[in-house]
Amino acid sequence: MTNWESGFVSPRGFRQHYTRTGGARPALVLAHGFSDDGLCWSSLAAALEAEWDVVMFDARGHGRSELPEDGSDTGPIAQADDLAAAINALGLEQPCVVGHSMGAMTALMLAARYPDLPRAVALEDPPPWWNAPLSTLAYDESWKANVRAWLTGAKTAPREDVLAKVRAESPNWPEVDLGPWADSKVRFNLGFLDRPRPVDVDWATTLGQVRAPTLLITSDQDKGGIVGPADAARLLSLLPHAVVKRIANAGHSIHRDQSSAFLAAITGFFGPSGR
Repeated sequence: MTNWESGFVSPRGFRQHYTRTGGARPALVLAHGFSDDGLCWSSLAAALEAEWDVVMFDARGHGRSELPEDGSDTGPIAQADDLAAAINALGLEQPCVVGHSMGAMTALMLAARYPDLPRAVALEDPPPWWNAPLSTLAYDESWKANVRAWLTGAKTAPREDVLAKVRAESPNWPEVDLGPWADSKVRFNLGFLDRPRPVDVDWATTLGQVRAPTLLITSDQDKGGIVGPADAARLLSLLPHAVVKRIANAGHSIHRDQSSAFLAAITGFFGPSGR
């Protein structure tokens, strides 16, 4: 991890931070979830770096990436455009892309808006926004108030207290991921919550543009997983070539709750790196 590259690109008029394992290997891009940042993928990146050049971008307003001052929304279209621009800025050729939660919707929108860019995409428990207009689903006021209070507490609490809490609540998470998770809450820009609601999406038309092989990874709803069987079926109706893989005994953070099973799922789907 100490040899990983850290840098910035600015193709969209604001600084986007990335961490990269490097090497003359095929690229694999990791898009994190809401309030996380790129280094929250540390354990997975370490497991993949022997075969892949793993690139972890911080989304706008997350980690060390700036939040644009243009007042634009923070929805999946804007984030997909950010990610595509950053991928091109680094000269990554047809990377495989893995996204978690918010980052999974970014990856899905990337595959729709830039069909030739990703080689394949894996979606880890995305919010099933394909069920309804985004303006009716995302960032309602009560959700924003609760999240703001939670993040404010995480920003001001002693770091060791935050680590102890997440360690107790999520005993299966790799230890190497705990520090980055705690630090990501401190770095998160609360202004992200104040942006306009995302632009609505015609999901049938949009997902009809996706050509990349697509893997949807789901988990247990009773443990915190978001995507249920009906949600997965709806996505398959819109994206018939997608494949669904359920990983048991995991909640919303599948790659941390069941790291070995998650690693096997994505590497099995993507196949050999081609190194």
